[in-house]
Amino acid sequence: MTTDSDWFFWAIFSAIFAALTAIFAKVGLSGVDSDLATLLRTIVIIVVLAAFVCFTGKWSNPLTLSNKTLLFLVLSGLATGASWVCYFRALKIGAASKVAPVDKLSLLLVAIFAFLFLHERPSVREWTGILLVGAGVLVLAFKR
Repeated sequence: MTTDSDWFFWAIFSAIFAALTAIFAKVGLSGVDSDLATLLRTIVIIVVLAAFVCFTGKWSNPLTLSNKTLLFLVLSGLATGASWVCYFRALKIGAASKVAPVDKLSLLLVAIFAFLFLHERPSVREWTGILLVGAGVLVLAFKR
């Protein structure tokens, strides 16, 4: 059974795996084009997720989904692919300890986009934390 607080557990694991992604990718990018590396990583993801969905009995015909759902899942997939291509190119030429934090500027952008498009209203405390993350990215990104 899933509870409302389970999101935090999964978000922490997402952060751990995202951190490992940066480290493994930086090592794996040695001697390979970043776009090819992104493709190989994507193939691994497709195989693992397909096996997971099949073995857990979660497969259903995606063509039965609404057009809106399909459109936004496709748009999300395109945005993910573009993000991965950019991320791997940045990792290829930059330090993982600098690239990954700048990539996390997405946290600030998600909050802004969620405010504008999803009408989410973070509290003052939440905005403070979000803005501090954004400030931290700027500190890391720019040299004196």
